Amino acid sequence: MAQAIVLGSGTSNGVPMLGVEYPPEYLANPKNHRTRSSILIEGPTGNLLVDCSPEMRLQMSRERIYDVEAVLITHTHADHVMGMDDLRSICMKTRQAVPVYTLPIYQEDIRRIYSYAFRDFPEGVFVPRFDLRDVPVDLEVGGLRIRTFLVEHGGTTVIGLRVGGFAYITDVSRIPDEAMRELDDLDVLMIDAVRIRPHPNHFNLEQAIAISKQIGARKTYLTHLSHDYDHDETNAQLPYSFELAWDGLKIQIEAEAAYL
Repeated sequence: MAQAIVLGSGTSNGVPMLGVEYPPEYLANPKNHRTRSSILIEGPTGNLLVDCSPEMRLQMSRERIYDVEAVLITHTHADHVMGMDDLRSICMKTRQAVPVYTLPIYQEDIRRIYSYAFRDFPEGVFVPRFDLRDVPVDLEVGGLRIRTFLVEHGGTTVIGLRVGGFAYITDVSRIPDEAMRELDDLDVLMIDAVRIRPHPNHFNLEQAIAISKQIGARKTYLTHLSHDYDHDETNAQLPYSFELAWDGLKIQIEAEAAYL
């Protein structure tokens, strides 16, 4: 068996957002509290962390996840990489650099943002260490074969992934034909639906529902969610087989569907 764990389901500001006063009844629902978007794919022999949100340390601690075999960075916007410094404790535990798979252009960003991770320091000074690697089409981590593909997020290229019948697409405004061909016969699709009204760089609710219906996913979870969405009220209005994701959601992936 394998599973996908939603570490965070929120948009780049998180929910509740700084500077906004929310009704007490909205805040009373824990599923309206959304940390920045990230998932972990838990395989039979290890874990793949997908993105490193600013709350990564808290997300991993909440889910009692203590090991990371490798990281996949979908793109280098702040809400997806600003937790990478906390990987230093994984490096201290394993005494190795963490393998980080991403596109070459994003490797350059990581080297710029975390330049100290690639410098030498005196003994006793601990910094994160990243083994930057080009992301392959077929990535093998944790005893799983993970298929990767590219989508568009405004003018930014974002890596999507598929494990068996599960696919994850964060931050997307267009899915090219080549990527659509990777999404046939899905059991579960998790996809960006940042807000209700249109957004130039993300699918909104209407667009996410439409593309999922086009794909034909049997179940769809919407993620990268803003405070537009009151969890229970929105779910009550969504079409059959659609649901908002939430922090801590776990999705089982059958072993045979995950190419074990």
